[in-house]
Amino acid sequence: MRPIAFDPDVLRSFVHGVELGSFARAAERLNRSTSAVSAQLKKLEEQAGRPLLRKAGRGMALTETGEVMLGYARRLLELNDEAAAAVRGVELEGRVRLGLQEDFGESLLPAVLGRFARAHPRLRVEVRIARNAELLEGVNRGRLDLALAWDGDEGSPHAERVARLPMRWIGTADAAFPKPRRRGEPLPLVVLDAPCLVRRAAIDALDRAGIAWRIAFTSASLAGTWAAVTAGLGVSVRTPLGLPAGVRALTAKEAGLPALPMLGLALHRAEAEPAPAVARLAEILTRTLSASLPR
Repeated sequence: MRPIAFDPDVLRSFVHGVELGSFARAAERLNRSTSAVSAQLKKLEEQAGRPLLRKAGRGMALTETGEVMLGYARRLLELNDEAAAAVRGVELEGRVRLGLQEDFGESLLPAVLGRFARAHPRLRVEVRIARNAELLEGVNRGRLDLALAWDGDEGSPHAERVARLPMRWIGTADAAFPKPRRRGEPLPLVVLDAPCLVRRAAIDALDRAGIAWRIAFTSASLAGTWAAVTAGLGVSVRTPLGLPAGVRALTAKEAGLPALPMLGLALHRAEAEPAPAVARLAEILTRTLSASLPR
């Protein structure tokens, strides 16, 4: 049997369509017509020999074959792009300054730095782990080239929304948690020091629901927050991304608490037209993040 050779351009359209939730948006992102992207998808399904998508309400969802294809497509594109960047950027030198929330320090950063270092061995990445306000100030003042930060009151001129994540109540991983509270007993909260947009969202939700609360523990870092939650001192609020082993995300029903809003995540650039190395790191960052998120 003649081996199948998947076209990277076709795979790229497929991956973008799935990640963006729309093949029309994928066509726009890739500067192609919608009909051209549809033809690429048809070609990919013919090569696979099975449908990759099925109807789900008004939209489309991946079939089992589509799930398998998506995983391999991402890996093939990563290798393709890594090889292209390596041969083109082997002489690049200098540094890229990246800012991240603590949420992504362990779950995202190792994979991003590993891929970037293989493609650009002479480039140095300086990483700053900080709170939202500090990250945005760093970008706006030119102290950071890139920053991955939550949507809030502040912003930057050159930002791109890369994800929307659900905020969840976070409790200890103890199977007996959450324990029922006595009537009228304030809910103990474990939160980051103010100002903190996630802390504010939690308090606003509790106030609207008429639920009494008290601050049981505050910390300047997520490490301290997770230690207190693991110890059962109270509940906190965060997204399900990058949670340590000692805690778990709770549904609003399970926690007996009000539902929480979605939280946007954006990639902020210091310049509208960043240097090639900065643009490449941004691409690696967004792709690695997309692969780690539930669709």
